[in-house]
This record gives sequence, C-alpha cells and structure tokens, in this order.
Amino acid sequence: MNITEQKVINGIKYFIKNTKNVRRTKLFKLLYFWDFMNFKKHGLSVTGYDYYTYPFGPVPKKLYEQIDNNDLPESFKENFIIVEDEYEDEDDNYKKFRILLKNRKIDLDWLSPNELNTLKDVSLIFKNATAKDMTEITHLPRTPWSKTIKKGMDKKIDYFLAIDENTTLDLETIKERFNLQKELLSGGHI
Repeated sequence: MNITEQKVINGIKYFIKNTKNVRRTKLFKLLYFWDFMNFKKHGLSVTGYDYYTYPFGPVPKKLYEQIDNNDLPESFKENFIIVEDEYEDEDDNYKKFRILLKNRKIDLDWLSPNELNTLKDVSLIFKNATAKDMTEITHLPRTPWSKTIKKGMDKKIDYFLAIDENTTLDLETIKERFNLQKELLSGGHI
C-alpha cells in the first residue's frame, strides 16, 4: 500500500466520521473539494485522482470505476464495505452506494499538516450539507466543473481551473509541484 492510498483511506474515514449522510455523491464531492482546495492553496492534489464531468458534478472516475467493477485495492477492502444504496437522492443510472467502515481507526499521520488542515476545513464546511447542496455548489458559474461541462460529459476537469485571484502561489510554483506529484504518482513512488 502506498502513501497516497493511505491518505485516501484515512480521508474517507475522517469524512464518514465527521460529516453527515456520506453516500456516493457527497463522498465524491468531499474528495473533490479536498483535492481542489488543497491544489488552490498548495499546488498539490491530495488523492491524486482525476475528476470528470458527470451529470451531478465532478467524479473521481478511477475510484468510481473501481467501486462499480468491484475492483477496489485490498487496502480499501480491509477498511471499507461498499453497500448498494437505494436512498441516494439522485435519479440517475449510475451505481448508488455508501461506504461503511470496517476499520474505524483513523491514522492522520499519513497527511501533511496542509492536507490535514484542508481535510478539516472541508469537513467543517460541508458537515451538514446534503448531496444535493454539494451538487449545487459544484454547478455554480465559474467553478472548474461548470467550465468543463461546456465541453460535454465525461471530460477531465483541469485542476488549474481552481486558480483564481485568491490563489497565493505563483503559477510556475504550482506547475512545478503538480507535475512532480503526477510524475511520482505515475511511477508508484507515492
């Protein structure tokens, strides 16, 4: 199991324990906000996931497909149980599920201080939010999803669309950090 898998597993556990009603849509939006907020502040995603335009907002396609195909890594299977969920509030053709904790222990030592702060911020902001609330937020004008959906469904959302006037890092630093992270992820080093 690599570092990034540990971050994802412990982040999901944290979201499940610290926010309400975490099902498919809310989980995907929590991961999205964790990644994109961290990228905007520090030039790095946390999970390494690429997000795609789906009808109800951004989706970490790799994770969704692993769940849909019952092909999660062993480390996920040791920590989570995926349960079909007829209560997911969207009327769509995508697999509906929720994640139950098999192992409730959260190890936040895998996260950097910045990643942990962003995780806590996202959890606090969306603690009581519904999946519908979070979908509406991702669909607001000028969000990365709304800019990308103009190209169609199932299009990759560029992390750089999160950069705005409130981004404190310069573009060159962000590019260097993000490219290094992608290189390390593709080589299986993190």
